[in-house]
Amino acid sequence: QVQVVESGGGLVQAGGSLRLSCAASGRTFGTNAMGWYRQAPGKEREWVATMTSDSNTNYAETVKGRVTMSRVNDKNTVFLQMNSLKTADTAVYSCNSYVTTSLYWGKGTQATVSS
Repeated sequence: QVQVVESGGGLVQAGGSLRLSCAASGRTFGTNAMGWYRQAPGKEREWVATMTSDSNTNYAETVKGRVTMSRVNDKNTVFLQMNSLKTADTAVYSCNSYVTTSLYWGKGTQATVSS
């Protein structure tokens, strides 16, 4: 089993920044990629960013240029640096870890951007 835990959410004013963290633990050998998704109130879950095991990253158009995904050397902890935040970025941000053929999700962390 793999456990995924997010942290770093909070309340920030528009134009501000937040740095989210995601740590995967347990049987993480064979991790292919980790990703971030978000779900705003009343909306469907939306993909935000993905980083593969060889550090290739991809971003959704809605956040490209404002968001950077990175990780520490152990490859099981990733970060999502979000800058120039907008009220539309308010959402629960969830992280997932794709290990061999299984996908594991965290419970999410709330990020709220006030105007």
